[in-house]
Order: sequence, then structure tokens, then C-alpha cells
Amino acid sequence: MIAVCRVLAIALLLPAIVPTVSHAQSAAIISDKAFVAEYYYKAKWGHADEFLKLFKKNHYPLLKKEVEMGRMLKVWMDQPRYHTTEDGRWDFRVTIVFKNATVANEAFDEDAIKKQLWPDQETYAREEQRRFEILDAHWDLPVKTVDLDAK
Repeated sequence: MIAVCRVLAIALLLPAIVPTVSHAQSAAIISDKAFVAEYYYKAKWGHADEFLKLFKKNHYPLLKKEVEMGRMLKVWMDQPRYHTTEDGRWDFRVTIVFKNATVANEAFDEDAIKKQLWPDQETYAREEQRRFEILDAHWDLPVKTVDLDAK
């Protein structure tokens, strides 16, 4: 009789347990999905080339290092081919594919890498300050893929 009660109890609880396990597994899978963010830069008129030069010198090596470390999967930059209206204008879009959303949103101390890549921290700080001085705007946009075939 006790064995029958145990089997009955398991049978009654099983439907309640299975969705929870399934949901937990789904959450684990989602947290391992790549996380994409776009970073837009709008340079002051006449300063786009200077911004790009400073970005390639003082920021891109840091991003490449984080790709090597596995924190990021891929980094690239796009530039519009044609012009837009001034209010919608941007000069550069950097897309970063992070390993997952957790990695993208957790605190990450870049100081040791910066000191390794740029021993002359005074020059580095001055050039990074200049890179942002010549911007009119900068914004970050996390993006998600829309499954157009989903119902």
C-alpha cells in the first residue's frame, strides 16, 4: 500500500515538476545565447577621420583582446554609405557580439588590460578624452533577433 501511495504521489507531482525542469533548462540555454549590442558614434563635422584613427589606436585593441579572452565573440564596425538627415545621422556603428547576456552586463575590470596594451597611460587617457570630445553623440543599443517564422 505504501509503494502504491508513493507511485501515485510521484504520478501526481510529475506534471508539476517537468515544466519547472524544462523551464530551468530553457533559461540555461537562453543565458548561453550570444548577446548583441550596437554602439553608435556621431562625430562633429570634419572629425570623423580623427575619431576613427583614435578608435583604431585606443579602443579596438582592447575589444580584440576581449575577443581573444572569449568574453566577446566578434567585433566589427560599419559606416553608412550615404548620408541621412542630421537628426538621424551617425558616422560609425560598432557591433559587439558578447558570449552571452550575463557576460555583457556584468562588471568587467579593463584596467589591467589597458595598462598592458598602453604603458603610457597619460597619453592613452589624453587621446581617449579627445576621442569623446570630438563626438556630437554616442548611444548604445542592445538588439535581439526577431524570429519571423514563429507563430
